[in-house]
Amino acid sequence: MADGDDFYQILGVPRDASQEDIQRAYRKLARTYHPDVNHDPGAEDRFKEASEAYNVLSDPQTRRRYDAFGRDFRQVPEDVDPETWRRARAGARAGAGAGAGRSGPGGFSFSEGDIDLDDLLGGIFGDRFGGARRGWGPVGPIPGADQEAEIELTVEEAYRGGRRSVTLSSDGTRRSFDVTIPAGVTDGQRIRLAGQGGRGSDGARNGDLYLIVRIAPHPRYRLDGRDLSVELRLAPWEAALGTSVALDTPGGEVKVKVPGGTSSGRRIRLAGRGLPNPKGKAGDLYAEARIMVPSRLSRAEKRLFEQLAAESDFDPRKQR
Repeated sequence: MADGDDFYQILGVPRDASQEDIQRAYRKLARTYHPDVNHDPGAEDRFKEASEAYNVLSDPQTRRRYDAFGRDFRQVPEDVDPETWRRARAGARAGAGAGAGRSGPGGFSFSEGDIDLDDLLGGIFGDRFGGARRGWGPVGPIPGADQEAEIELTVEEAYRGGRRSVTLSSDGTRRSFDVTIPAGVTDGQRIRLAGQGGRGSDGARNGDLYLIVRIAPHPRYRLDGRDLSVELRLAPWEAALGTSVALDTPGGEVKVKVPGGTSSGRRIRLAGRGLPNPKGKAGDLYAEARIMVPSRLSRAEKRLFEQLAAESDFDPRKQR
């Protein structure tokens, strides 16, 4: 493989390709260029290139190092910062001058033993993949790919946490899991199910399954991170005089003290009443005042409102 060739380009996938996309692309190339099925000149080299690319990109840790350091990743110590490495490489190239030679990193020694082709390709080559193959050595194990799926929760489920049964369908197969939902889980958070992802071959570990939390819209609550907002409906006299109102929240009923002179839109903060946080400060709950008036007034109510209108010089249109 040429020094400038990119593993993603070799497999024909974008740099943000999923593990499943990478595996699918490799299978397609292997079916096309494997020397047992393609005797054209150059097919074996294409197959080796695809296998090298797959070896690197199919392992999440190795892929991260390749993304950070490119083809030099095998020579870079584990604790080196990627930006520091790039600056050092740029400085070395500049110092070498236009006519200086450039030596690339150590070569990659191809070995089919890094890939379980029989598992990847569904056994399409039969016994020809048994034992040693064309002198490349025995087939070795390959870890399963990590997988992702979404799980939708209500605000109440996110607040309380608990056990939840989840059924997922993939490639015509349905799998069910009992999942522990942490109390205070937030939208976008990932829940890891170790060993429940893609199957490993030849005794290699299975991949992990990551459930991405999506919190469904709620008719009463609005969610912003761990903070909750809920509408607090008040009668005009409650808003004007002040009161204490019972309010239902995901954590149970609480008492909200409404100051006198509260107008619609005022937010009353209840510290720590939002989503819990097992590792830190809980979110807050905001009760947003909304003043309601009767749709129909009794004679007594109408008379009192008329009396108030006559006595008061309050003009809401002049208020800021």
